[in-house]
Amino acid sequence: MFALQASADLGKAVAAALELPLCAHEEREFEDGEHKARPLVPVSGMDVYVIQSLHSGPTASANDKLCRLLFFVGALKDAGAASVTVVAPYLCYARKDRRTKPNDPVTTRYVAEILEAVGVDAIVTLDVHNPMAFENAFRCRTVTLTAAPLFADYARKFKGEKLCIVSPDTGGAKRAELLRETLEVAFGQPIGKAFADKHRSAGVVSGDLFVGDVEGATALIVDDLISSGGTLLRAARAARKAGARRVLALVTHGLFMAGASEVLAEPAIEFVAVTDTIPPFRLDLRLAAQKVHVISSASLLAEAVACLANGQPLTHLVVF
Repeated sequence: MFALQASADLGKAVAAALELPLCAHEEREFEDGEHKARPLVPVSGMDVYVIQSLHSGPTASANDKLCRLLFFVGALKDAGAASVTVVAPYLCYARKDRRTKPNDPVTTRYVAEILEAVGVDAIVTLDVHNPMAFENAFRCRTVTLTAAPLFADYARKFKGEKLCIVSPDTGGAKRAELLRETLEVAFGQPIGKAFADKHRSAGVVSGDLFVGDVEGATALIVDDLISSGGTLLRAARAARKAGARRVLALVTHGLFMAGASEVLAEPAIEFVAVTDTIPPFRLDLRLAAQKVHVISSASLLAEAVACLANGQPLTHLVVF
């Protein structure tokens, strides 16, 4: 197992969960901005796993990270690796999975093609924006992990409260339902459900419909990512208006782009729990400490790798 420098902390955590050391590799920078990466241990005939979360920042863009990953996979294959599995908890360009305007690119498919071109045999990601589009883009094996086990474990602190799982839009209803079912089994109590309606056109979001019984409940808004936070805030305000006692958010990927700080400062949202697939480096440290809880994804990723390495089923970890 290797972890490229941009995801070194996450890689170390996954390796620790597996009780295995990360293998040594070299990443070298050249004066003109070019670079190279190579394994420093023999990989011939080995099944190799490479960890690289493909988000922008804080020191490299998503494009830079993708390029480094491609070159490293190519070097592994040239060195005789029997197979290479990429573990990319956050997959760049996964939201551009269909055409919405004439002559639009389907960038998810292009990313799939270049990963496969350098020899990737399987790719593992966590709560990709559209699992069906992701799986259809690749010809190699795809593993679409769900953060539901992580969120279910985190939500144990709310056991005994009246709970309601809220999807901030209809597109995320299946994701929210998966967590709701997981919590019902884990807690042995009924869990409510609700969703907010959302329409996006030319960058403008509209829609006022809110369906579900959140009266007196702790509302847990579930989403795959938070960018500016506008969608999350609309759902939080709608849940509060419908009578929710508390509103919290469980979000897999915290991009926290411009505007997110203002959203987090809103009293409608008590706090947001995110996984560590993207560190919350764009947020003010004080605000992050007050309103953001970071959940480690290492145990989930490690279990997925162990199942793949041992040929065991992944049924309990993946999205269907």
